[in-house]
Amino acid sequence: MEANPHLITAKELADRLGSPDLPIVDASWHLPAQGRDAKAEFAAAHVPGAVFFDHDAVVDPGSTLPHALPSPEGFAAAAGALGVAETDKIVVYDGLGLFSAPRAWWLFRTFGARRVRLLDGGFPAWRAAGLPTESGSAHPLPKTFHPTFDADAVVTLAEMRQHVETGDVAVADARSAERFEGSAPEPRAGVRSGHIPGARSLPFTVLGREGRLKTPAELRAEFERAGIDPAAPVVTSCGSGITAAVINFALASLGNTEARLYDGSWTEWGSAADTPVETGGARQVAAKP
Repeated sequence: MEANPHLITAKELADRLGSPDLPIVDASWHLPAQGRDAKAEFAAAHVPGAVFFDHDAVVDPGSTLPHALPSPEGFAAAAGALGVAETDKIVVYDGLGLFSAPRAWWLFRTFGARRVRLLDGGFPAWRAAGLPTESGSAHPLPKTFHPTFDADAVVTLAEMRQHVETGDVAVADARSAERFEGSAPEPRAGVRSGHIPGARSLPFTVLGREGRLKTPAELRAEFERAGIDPAAPVVTSCGSGITAAVINFALASLGNTEARLYDGSWTEWGSAADTPVETGGARQVAAKP
């Protein structure tokens, strides 16, 4: 099977530690319900030479939405301070394996970095391989990140409204089936339950196994069950734009690098007063044998 060009194994990374153009980014982030502190975990142990990417800090400071896309200048400043340039061979990982790292992967690519890969299996795979770790804070040498913003990678609320009206593109929702259906309450106050009309339920958890991306054949089967053609135009969404990127990463791994991400996601759509909401309908169809 051909290797996924968007992944790097723990062994491959270990063999290249210390390369000046290979910044390693710990992009761990956790939901409050998970009861984990990503910053504290980074301080306790991380891949040698890694820096910590704070998803709650690298945002648009003027937005009330969580994880709102920063400006190109804001992202460039944050990336440069972490010692990352857009020309580097960037490796991103998280503490669960396949959760928040794809969001950082997507952000770096959206702002102009093209050589970005995920550590296959994330930090759990690194530790399982018995590879060395280090503790404490990171002290990277700053670099200059020259941003080139890919506006086509991002879907705005206005564009999402148009997509709903025309039904011209598949919308993949990465939240749990229960949240999609509206049978489970939203974790954020003031956000209605349900989903964007016409959206398909594709929980990000079905795209991986033990922190690793499933095989191409398995991924295609999951998209088929959700009623989504992985080769066609797709807009991804989730709660606040984090796990939607897992779907983008899976699509890129299948050769579809044109998928877009609705950055406001359900927090924006579900809290607006005039957006239509549907409930129910999360059940997937059986894949063809």
